[in-house]
Amino acid sequence: MLQSAGWTGYFILRSLSGVANAMPIMFVVHTLLLTATGYSLTLLMGSLFRRLITMRAIYTVILSVATVVLAATAFSVIETWSHATFVKPGARPFGVESFGAILLNFALLAAWSALYYGINYYLLLEEEIDQRAKLENQASSAQLAMLRYQLNPHFLFNTLNSISTLVLLKQTERANAMLARLSSFLRYTLANEPTAQVTLAQEVETLKLYLEIEKMRFEDRLRPHFRIDAATIGARLPSLLLQPVIENAIKYAVTPSETGADIWIQASREGNRVRIEVADNGSQAHEALVATQSTGVGLANTRDRLAQAYGDAHGFTTRTNEHGGFSVIVDIPLDAAPGAAASGA
Repeated sequence: MLQSAGWTGYFILRSLSGVANAMPIMFVVHTLLLTATGYSLTLLMGSLFRRLITMRAIYTVILSVATVVLAATAFSVIETWSHATFVKPGARPFGVESFGAILLNFALLAAWSALYYGINYYLLLEEEIDQRAKLENQASSAQLAMLRYQLNPHFLFNTLNSISTLVLLKQTERANAMLARLSSFLRYTLANEPTAQVTLAQEVETLKLYLEIEKMRFEDRLRPHFRIDAATIGARLPSLLLQPVIENAIKYAVTPSETGADIWIQASREGNRVRIEVADNGSQAHEALVATQSTGVGLANTRDRLAQAYGDAHGFTTRTNEHGGFSVIVDIPLDAAPGAAASGA
């Protein structure tokens, strides 16, 4: 389309120039012949340039200039013959006239070549940018998947160890119940893509399933509490984002204490953002150690997943809370899921 439009414009402009300079009617035939010649030559040049554009730059430049010189010479020979045949029969241009025609045609074809390379290098650049964006997305997805997959072995080790203990103690009913809940939890993790986002309501239901498994281990020592604002349940977040945070609280607040600990999972809306806090009432001294040294798979994993999912548009902080324990606070954009139910968890 560009080729046709360009040479059509060449024909119109050169014909109008001939009319303005009182050229004979046969000048139109002469211009038409030159247009067809230029169109054909540039088609051949384009076919060659498609091969040259993939070569090293120095070879591309040298061969392209040589091609333009040859094409301009051929164009000038045809133009000279056509001018002597249709415009001024019997004229035989030579010397400066002939050289001038070659220079003008060289300038014309050089401009065409520059335009050709400019357009095609731009298209190649656009294609490379698209490929780079796809590769970056794939790398980001792969990293998100890796971070999600780190959770399962960590959690499975603890759960299977507990099931093994129950079997050794011949508590088969409790072992079967834990296996059934573990099966349901793993079925959920396999049903969701590792890079997928879920609503906060779905995340809460999964956390409840996870906590049911952990309560089989800790019984009354583990006391979870959910305080989920109804305005936040449609917010979307990476699946199983909060599981390692709760696992961290169980490890450092519930496990070391004979009386166990309470764990609060709270979500509230603040403007167009959602504030999620996981808090416990474990030992302050112990939790200070957690905050400074023992982030391990849990908190570090959550921080990395937030960075991958939201970039700079997220918050992640830890603090000692009013219960005398440790809190992890996550702040994310409110991205309401379509059709989210307007009820609390």
